[in-house]
Amino acid sequence: MSEQRRSTARLAAHWRARLLPAGLLAALSLSLELCLYLVAVIGGMATPHMAVALPLYARQTGQPCATCHTAFLELTPFGRRFKLGGYTLGGGNWNGPPFAVMLQPTFTNTQGAQPGGAAPGFGVNNNFVMQQISLFTGGRITENSGAFIQGTYDGVAHRFGWDNTDIRYARSIDIGGHTLLWGITANNNPTVQDVWNTTPAWSFPFISPQLAPMPAATPFINQVYAQQVAGLSAYGFLDDIFYFEFGGYRPLSTNTQLALGVDTAGQSPISGTAPYWRVAAEKNIGDHSWEAGTFGLASRVLPMGLSQSGTDSFADIGVDTQYQYLGDPHMVTFRGAWIHENHNTGASQALGLADNSNDQLRSLNASVSYIYNQTWSLSTGRVAVGGTTDAALYGTATGSPNSAGWIFELAYLPFSHGGPSFWPWLNFRIGLQYTHWTKFDGATTNIDGMGRDANANNTFFVYVWTMF
Repeated sequence: MSEQRRSTARLAAHWRARLLPAGLLAALSLSLELCLYLVAVIGGMATPHMAVALPLYARQTGQPCATCHTAFLELTPFGRRFKLGGYTLGGGNWNGPPFAVMLQPTFTNTQGAQPGGAAPGFGVNNNFVMQQISLFTGGRITENSGAFIQGTYDGVAHRFGWDNTDIRYARSIDIGGHTLLWGITANNNPTVQDVWNTTPAWSFPFISPQLAPMPAATPFINQVYAQQVAGLSAYGFLDDIFYFEFGGYRPLSTNTQLALGVDTAGQSPISGTAPYWRVAAEKNIGDHSWEAGTFGLASRVLPMGLSQSGTDSFADIGVDTQYQYLGDPHMVTFRGAWIHENHNTGASQALGLADNSNDQLRSLNASVSYIYNQTWSLSTGRVAVGGTTDAALYGTATGSPNSAGWIFELAYLPFSHGGPSFWPWLNFRIGLQYTHWTKFDGATTNIDGMGRDANANNTFFVYVWTMF
C-alpha cells in the first residue's frame, strides 16, 4: 500500500471514531441569515483565488504538503478528506499563531501589445507585478470545527479585501454499518467548498495572469459571485464514496461588500436566495482514484443592479469527472468539467442590456497533468466557451461569446516533501505558462473591429508562487 493510501486510511479511521453530537438538529436549524452574517464578520476580522498547500495546515498536522497535494493546489484523497473533515486533523507540534503568507510575483507578455495598457498604471506589454499578497488564518478551531480564511491585496487593482472563506463544522456517524461524514459549510464563493479540482474555484489553470485579455463571456457559477455572496450548505460523504451537498447563497449588501474591500461596480446581484447543489461519487482502488459528479447554481438576478424591469433568471448545470493515478514517483491527473447555462434575459432586454429574451452559454474546461515525485508538473488544458449571439449582453464586436484556447504549463515545486531546515514549512511553485487562443470573443481575426487577431492575446506568463 502506498503512503498516500495509508494516509487516507488513517484519516478515514479518525473520522469513523467520531460520534453524532446531541446538538445535530440544532446545528442544522441555524438561521441562514445568521450564518451569512458570521461569514462576513469572521472573514473581515481575520483579514489580518484558494485552499492551497497552506503551511499552517502542514504545521497543524505535522504532514508535508505532498500528503494533501500532488502539486498544489491539486488535492489527493487525503487532502480532500482533511477539508471535508473541517480542517481539524492534528498531529503536529506547532504552538505558534495559525497564520500563513502567500506572495505571487509575476511577469506577463502578450503576443500583441494592449493599446492603452494592460490595466491602469501598467504598460502595453511585458509587465511585472506582485499579483497577489495574501494572509491566511484558520485550521482547527474546536474538535469539530475549522476554517480557511484568506485576505488578499490585489497588486493590479491596488485593493485589499477578504478573499475565499470556508468555515466548517463536521462530524462522523455510523448508520447501519455505513459511515457518514457530515458537515455544514459557510462560505463566500460558489464551489470554493468543493474538494475536486474540476469545479470553477479550483480548476486548472490554478493561477492566471491578471494583466492579459480574457474572454468576455463566462457562466455565472464561474467566479462571478466570488466574495459578493455568503452561503450555507449541508453536506455528507457516505462510506468515502458518495458525496452530496445542498445549500444556498444570498447577496451581501453593497455597504458590507465595500467594508470587506469588494469592488461593487457593474454587479448583477442575486435577488433572494440562489440554490446550490453538488452530487458526486469517488472510488479509490489502490493507486487509482476516479470521481464523477454534477453541480449547479440557479437564481434570479437584478441586471446591473437595476430593478425597474424585474429580474433575469439563470440556471447553471455542470457535469465533471476527475481521474488520478497516485504512483511513486509518477502521478497523473485528468480533470474535466462541462457547464450549460440557460439565461432568461427578459429584464435585461427591456433595459436595453440584451438583444434576446433568452440566451444559452456552454463552457468546457479539461486538462491533464503529469507530476514527477511531486516536484515537477507538466500540464495541458483546453478551455472553451460558446453560446447564443447577443451583442448587447456580451459587448463583443461580433456579438458572439465564443472563445477557445489551449494552456500549457511547466511547474517546479522543490519543497513538496519538506522545506529547508531554517523553515521546514516553506513552499514554492515556480511556473512557466503559455496560453494560445484559437478564437476570442467570437472571431479568429479582427476580434475587436480594429484589426486585432485572436493570437495577439496569446500569453506567456511566469510566476513564483510562494507560501510560508
